[in-house]
Amino acid sequence: MDGTLAECDRVGDGEGDHSRKARRHGVTIQAVTGPAGELIWYSPAIPGRTVDITAARTHRIATVCERLRIPALADKAYEGAGGTFRTPFKQHRGRDLTVHQKSVNRAHARLRGPVERAFARLKDRRIFRHARCSPNRLTSIVQAVLTLEQHR
Repeated sequence: MDGTLAECDRVGDGEGDHSRKARRHGVTIQAVTGPAGELIWYSPAIPGRTVDITAARTHRIATVCERLRIPALADKAYEGAGGTFRTPFKQHRGRDLTVHQKSVNRAHARLRGPVERAFARLKDRRIFRHARCSPNRLTSIVQAVLTLEQHR
């Protein structure tokens, strides 16, 4: 499980599509991949200002994973999602991680590698690096890309 910002031209005032973290306009896309990095599901595009955990809650990803008992590995942005979501340990101010926590984080990162490669494939498509269309059209573009990836 992961999310990314697909950069696009703004429409109107564009405030809803502006990501303060990335400092650009775009839409947030969530994706679920299989253990080998195969793309299983893309979310509809939502405004770029939406953080990953809010997007996952909007699309009820954690609820579905919990209901179907599917374990999901996610990055630190999904901390607190609950259910079957597993996130790495965070280092808190003034306290180092224990040796056990560091080893768990390394294993977690190794298992998430295929997810990151799947997003690299997504970002490899030029339309997601800088779309020159309305953010409203990116949902149908995401669906078309998912279809192409599944029939690859």
